[in-house]
Amino acid sequence: MSRPATTSTSTSLTPRQIWNRVRSALLVLALLLIGGTVLATMRSSGHHGRLDPRSADPYGSRAVAELLKAEGVTVDVAETLTEAIAATGADTTLLVTTPDLLTPEQQTALRRAMTSSAGRTVLLGPGPSSLSTLAPGTSTALSVAVAPLEPGCPLPAATRAGSVDLGGERYHTGTATADSCYLSDGLPTLVRLPGKGTADTVLLGSPELLFNKRLAHQGNASLALQLLGSRPHLVWYLPSLADVPGATEAPQDPEATFLELIPSGWLWGTLQLAVAAVLAAVWRGRRLGALVPERLPVAIRASETTEGRARLYRKTDARDRAATVLRTATRDRLAPLLGVPGKDAHSPDLLLSALSARLPTAPTVHRDLLFGPAPADDAALIRLADQLDALEREVRTS
Repeated sequence: MSRPATTSTSTSLTPRQIWNRVRSALLVLALLLIGGTVLATMRSSGHHGRLDPRSADPYGSRAVAELLKAEGVTVDVAETLTEAIAATGADTTLLVTTPDLLTPEQQTALRRAMTSSAGRTVLLGPGPSSLSTLAPGTSTALSVAVAPLEPGCPLPAATRAGSVDLGGERYHTGTATADSCYLSDGLPTLVRLPGKGTADTVLLGSPELLFNKRLAHQGNASLALQLLGSRPHLVWYLPSLADVPGATEAPQDPEATFLELIPSGWLWGTLQLAVAAVLAAVWRGRRLGALVPERLPVAIRASETTEGRARLYRKTDARDRAATVLRTATRDRLAPLLGVPGKDAHSPDLLLSALSARLPTAPTVHRDLLFGPAPADDAALIRLADQLDALEREVRTS
């Protein structure tokens, strides 16, 4: 029996071979991590908020802000109500992007600033929760989809702009001096309410015309520039839940799931890593061509192979498999001795006919011996092996 190998064989992988196989995958993974980190850093340092004048996203408003600056209007962003109120004045337009986010106390403070200022206030999509305070005497009707609408009023800014994309909130107003423009089903989606002196308030049913993706459509850019550029200074107020007094961050939903609490950037990065892992697995698992034989690293005696296979058969009680192997081998050796072609060695009719012509033994005995059922126990298997050997010796000596 050969001595067990104590050193690595040709099929064992050395540390250097393992490193050569995995270094490419590790390099790709490192590049993905570095790229994801850089991308996340760049995105976190930019502005991507809805209606943010610093955002170049489709729903940002950087385009209209840049046009206003080109016309000589200074644009300042206010993220708290205190900053917005402090910047109001006769030469200032105050744009409130989401007035419904303001608390009743904030709305009251904003209303006081609006009445004491001689400037313009533009409210985007104000609803019932803010209209009663910011625009008394005005109410809303059922909102409509955004679509191209004609001015339908004598307001100079509207007549010069022509058709624009408006809709959203529609308003009822009891003020006789109000300008009601861009009617949808008989109700305006743009209302200008005059105040004391040069002050006025503009209600815009939808902010769509200020989005980067919409600004070039219809007369959107013209109307936006006239409404927001009538004064040399524009304060762009972005209300948020973080601006609520006494709160530093938006409250979290206690019913939110774990995945909802994970930032979207991390989920996107995880998806990219999963795709990269699948591609790496496919790449490493690909076939490089047809299989080729290879010399065994050690010499194994035929008797050891036979004994090993016999132990496997015995361990699994595979007597049927062992009997089939014995009978097949015997038929292969008998066929040339009986003059039967090799392709017909396992044909009962041809092989048994030739065997009966050589030996006077009854054909039924030969059939049971060469093509019979599997042995019932180990003793029967041993008898079958002895009988097959005896039959082969008898054919050779006949």
